[in-house]
Amino acid sequence: MNNAVFSLDMRAAGSSLFHKRPGWLSVTAIVLAAMIALPVVVVLLNIFVPGQGTWSHLAATVLPEYAGNSLALMLGVAFGVMVGGVSTAWLTTMCRFPGRRVFEWALLLPMAVPAYVMAYAYTDLLQFAGPVQSWLRETMGWSARDYWFPDVRSLGGAMVMLSLVLYPYVYLLARAAFLEQSDSMLEMARVSGYGPWGTFLRVALPLARPGIVAGTALALMETLADFGTVAYFGVQTFTTGIYHAWFSLGDHVAAAQLSATLLGFVFFVLLVERVTRARAGFHTTSYRKRLRNVYHLRGIRALVAVTFCVAPLVLGFFLPAGVLLHMALTSGDAQFGARYVDLTFNTVTLAAVTAALAVMLALLVGYAARSSAGRMVRVANRVAGLGYAVPGAVIAVGVLIPVTRLDHVLTGWIESLTGASLGLILTGSIAALVYAYLVRFFAVALQATEAGLTKITPSMDYAARSLGLGPAATLRRVHAPLLWRSALTAALLVFVDVMKELPATFVMRPFNFDTLAVQAFNLASDERLAEASTAALTIVAAGLLPLIVLSRMMLRPRIGQP
Repeated sequence: MNNAVFSLDMRAAGSSLFHKRPGWLSVTAIVLAAMIALPVVVVLLNIFVPGQGTWSHLAATVLPEYAGNSLALMLGVAFGVMVGGVSTAWLTTMCRFPGRRVFEWALLLPMAVPAYVMAYAYTDLLQFAGPVQSWLRETMGWSARDYWFPDVRSLGGAMVMLSLVLYPYVYLLARAAFLEQSDSMLEMARVSGYGPWGTFLRVALPLARPGIVAGTALALMETLADFGTVAYFGVQTFTTGIYHAWFSLGDHVAAAQLSATLLGFVFFVLLVERVTRARAGFHTTSYRKRLRNVYHLRGIRALVAVTFCVAPLVLGFFLPAGVLLHMALTSGDAQFGARYVDLTFNTVTLAAVTAALAVMLALLVGYAARSSAGRMVRVANRVAGLGYAVPGAVIAVGVLIPVTRLDHVLTGWIESLTGASLGLILTGSIAALVYAYLVRFFAVALQATEAGLTKITPSMDYAARSLGLGPAATLRRVHAPLLWRSALTAALLVFVDVMKELPATFVMRPFNFDTLAVQAFNLASDERLAEASTAALTIVAAGLLPLIVLSRMMLRPRIGQP
C-alpha cells in the first residue's frame, strides 16, 4: 500500500515537473512542425494566386492526361503490391517449405533498388536492341515486322517497375499482422470446416486488412511521388508536369497549382487509409498460443510456394542488379575516376548530414511529445510527420517559393546597407536541399524514435526528474543511451532514402553539384544506359547492407513464435 502511495506521489510530482510550463522542448517541437508544414502550406496557398495563364492552358490540354495516368498508375500499383505483398507474407508466416527462413528477410531486398534504376535495367534488357529481343529474332529468324513485343517504356511498364519495388511495404506490414493473430482463431476456423483458402479469405485476411491497407497507402504515396521512372518512360503524370511547368515554362505559380492538385490525390489516399482502418478495428483477444498450427507444404505445393517467393525476388532484385553489374563491368561510366569520387562524396555527405539532423530533431520532437501533455505538442508531433506523404517534387516547389522570396529580401537589405549585390544566398544551396530532405523524410526518423521511446517505462522519467534532472539532462543521460538502436535504425533508413531521392535533388541541387541519382538519370535520359549503370549500381550497393541488417532485425520472430 505504501509503495502504491509512493508511486502515485512520484507520478504526481513528475507530472507537475513535466507540465509546469511549456518549456523549450515543447516550443522546439511546435517550431519544427511549423517549419516542416511550411512547404505544404505554401503550395496550397498558391491555388488562389493569379498566374500567367499557364494553368488554364494546362487544364485544357494536358491536365486530364496527368490525372488519368496518375490514377491508372495508382490502381495498377495497388493491385500489384497487394498481390505480391500479401501472398508472400502469408506463405512465409503460415506455411513451412524449403527456403522459408531466407525468404523472410530476402523478400525486402527490392527496397534497395530505386524504381528509376530498375527502369534503366529492364529497358536495357527488353528494348529492341536488347538481349531478349535480339535472341528472339536470331532464334526464330524474325525481322522487326514479324512479331510484337510489349513496350517496357509505357504506363504498364511503369506499373510493373513500381510494383516490384514497392511490394515490400505491404509484405512487411501484412506479415507483422499475420504474426500477431491468435492461433486459437485460426484453429476455430479449421474446426468450422474451413480449409487453407477459406481460413485465409474468411479469417486471416480480414484481421490483417488494416496493415495491408496501410502498406498499400505507403506504396501509393511513393507512386505519386515518383519522377525518375515516369519521366524516363515518357508517362505524363503530375510530377513530370510540375517539373515541366517550373523549368520549361518558367511559371512557378502553375507548378505550385499542379502540386496542390497532386496533394489532393495524396490526401485522398490518406483519407481512404484512415477510413478503412477505422472500419476495420479488429483486435486479438487471445494470446494463449501463437501460430503453432501451420501448413507444412510438400511436393508440388512446396514448389508453388517457392515459385511465388522467388519470382518477386528475382524480378525485383537479382535480375536488375545482374543487368546493372554486367553493364558496369563491360562498359560503365566513362567519367569513372575523380568525377565519380566527387559524385559519391556529394551523395554520401548529403545522406549522412540529413540522417544525423533528422535523428537529432526526431529525438527532440519525440521526447517533447512524451514529456508534455499539451494538445499543441501532440498536434505538432503529428504535423511534423506529414512530409513523408508529400512527393519530393511538391516539397521542392514548396521550399523554393519562400526561400526565393527570403533571398530577395535579404539581398535587398544587404545591398541597401553595403551597396554590394550578392545575388541569391539560400536558393540553390546545400542548406535548402537538406531542408527539403528533412521535410520529406523526417517522419521516417520520428516513427523509429517514437517506437523506441514507447519501450521505455515512464517510471524512469519520474525517477530522473525526482532526482533533480531537467528535461535536457533526462534526455541526454537516461533516454539517449537506451535509444541508440532506434536512433541507428532511423539514421540508416533516412540515409537509404536520401541516397535514392531524385525529384527534390533534381530540382533543388546547387549549380554544378550532382549526386549519383542525378548522374544516373541524366545519362539514362540521354540513352546512355551502360554509363548510367555505374551510378545506379552504387546506389543499390549503398542501400543493400543497411537494408539486410534492418530486415533481419524487423522480421526477427518473438519468443514463442515460429
